[in-house]
Formats: sequence, structure tokens, C-alpha cells
Amino acid sequence: MEGEEGSESKQHHLSAGTLDPVFAQKKKHAVMLDRLATLQQSRLQQSAARSAAAVAASPAFESVSAFLDRFAESRRSIEADVQGCRAMATDPASAARLKPELEKMAASIADLDRLVAENSYFLPSYEVRSSLRAIAALKEALEAANSELLPRKKFSFRNKAPKKDPTFLVKEVEEAKVSAAPEKPDLAVVRETPGFREKEGSILIKHFRVSEEGEGDFTLADLNSCEIYLRGRLRALFIHRLTDCRVFAGAVLGSILIEEVSDCLLMLASHQIRIHHARATDFYLRVRSRPIIEDSHAVRFAPYRLLYEGIEEELRDSGLEEETGNWANVDDFGWLRAVQSPNWSVIPEEQRVQTMNVSDNAK
Repeated sequence: MEGEEGSESKQHHLSAGTLDPVFAQKKKHAVMLDRLATLQQSRLQQSAARSAAAVAASPAFESVSAFLDRFAESRRSIEADVQGCRAMATDPASAARLKPELEKMAASIADLDRLVAENSYFLPSYEVRSSLRAIAALKEALEAANSELLPRKKFSFRNKAPKKDPTFLVKEVEEAKVSAAPEKPDLAVVRETPGFREKEGSILIKHFRVSEEGEGDFTLADLNSCEIYLRGRLRALFIHRLTDCRVFAGAVLGSILIEEVSDCLLMLASHQIRIHHARATDFYLRVRSRPIIEDSHAVRFAPYRLLYEGIEEELRDSGLEEETGNWANVDDFGWLRAVQSPNWSVIPEEQRVQTMNVSDNAK
């Protein structure tokens, strides 16, 4: 009897010993599966955290509806301010505050303009055009308010003049008409920016350093036969009334507005570029959205070809490191037909300037 029990015990011990490696392998496999599941869960959590961080760091208006809501709210606020100024003009006690309020509205319109520029890269072309038309209407309303509420002094004779020779009398009346003629308010000078103005035959150089990023709005106005070198990052660039000029500019964080240029060469990089009343001018561009032209003729386009020490880093920091090809996708707001606009063209390869290394010029 004892022999049988010993035999059974021995057999059971052998069976368990034989099966232990199988159990151990299954257990090891189960532990491995648990570890892989834990690792996968950790990766999913990290991915979700990175996505959340990317959303938090993305621009405020990554959807068309969110942008349109903000734009409409700002437009309504400016329209209400214009009406408020008209009401203020009827109160003598408040009339002294009119000019500061109008200047404040001009700044608000400029901010709204910049808002469109900074978000135009994801907006449909129709929404960009609609927003720009709305901004143009706000500018016209502000111009009208400036003219009506802040009228210039008119010429008048205080005392009855003695009888004069008719020749001198006609001359005096003509001079009076000139002095009494109201000047059209210019919104570009309502909100003054640093810049180069009223120069001829000059070489003009400006270096925007890191410390100047917050004050980077710059204006080029009333220049003739000048070469302009703008090195560094600007916030916005305004170009008005240039003739026979060459402009070489680094990265512009927001928008570039160009008005009344002729026989010029402009090499520019920006998120949005709008061109009005340009004639016989070549544009070498890097731009995130489609360039916009209006009331322009014989303008030509080619890719950006500017080089100086540090420009690649500046373009990268400004979100302009990628060549999008949009320099050749020009929207002509004055040409509504489906065929190519006759107002602009691509510069043939053999007529394009070579890469412009302005390292020495831009120092």
C-alpha cells in the first residue's frame, strides 16, 4: 500500500515538474502582453497630450467660422464707434475728444486688417475678398467721419476789402480757393509709422533687430529712384507712391500693402501681399497666401531670390521657410473672367534677376 502511494506521489511530482516549464512560458507570455498593453496605453496618452499642446499653441482662428465670428464682432464694434463719434460731435463738452477717438478707430481698422492678413492662409478666397471689402467700407466711413466732424478752417474775408484792380482781385480769389480746398484725409498718416519718406536717388538701409520686433511696422512713401534694403523681421510693411525704385526686404510677419508703384522691382516675403494701382513693376515674392492685385497693369511675378546672413533663420521663425509657389497664383480682383488676367504675367526665366546677395548692402 505504501509502495503504491509512493509511486503515485512520485508520478505526480514528475508530471508537475514536466509541466512547470510550460506554465512558466505561458506566464512569461502573459506578463509580456501586459507590458506591451501598458506601453501602448502610455504612447496613446503621450500622443493625446502632444495633440492637446499643439491645439493650445495653434493660432486662435484655425476654423473659418471662428474667424468670421471674431471679424464680425470687431466690425460691429468699429461701426458703433463711428456712430458714437457722430453723436459726440453734437455735444460741445465731448467735442474735444473727437480726434483721439477717430485715431483710435483708425488703429482698430489697422488691427482688423492685420487679423485678415495673419489668418488668410487658411481662409477661402471668397472670405478674404469679402473681409477686405468690409475693411475698405470701414475706411471710407472713417474718412467721411474725419471730413465731417473735423472740418478744416475755410477761407473768408473778415473785412470788406477796398476796391482793387480787377487783375489783382481775380488772383486773390484764386488763391483763396486754393487755401480753402479741403484735403482728402489719408488714413496712412493717421496712424504714423516709422519709415523712409520723400527721398530721391538715395540708398536707404534699415536693420530690424530682435528688440524691435514689437515695433516692426514700417512705411516706404514718396520715393523716387531709390534702393531700399530692409534686413531682419518686420511686423507689417506699407509701400506708397514709389517710382523707379528697387526694394529688398526680409521676412514680414503679417501683411504688405502696396499702393501706386511704377517701374519698380520689389523682392518681398510675407504671409499676405496686396497690390493696388501698380504699373510696369516686377515682384519677386515668397508668400503663404495668394497675392492680390487690383487696378494694376503690366505687373510680373517670380520667386523670391534674396540672400543675406541669417535670412534662412528669419524666414523659418516667421513661418515662411517653405516655397509655396503662390507667387504664381495671383488673384486679380478687377478681372472676374475664368481666363488668365491680362494685367499680370510670370517673368520668363531668362529675364529674371539672379539671386540677390545683399549681405554687404544691408549692413
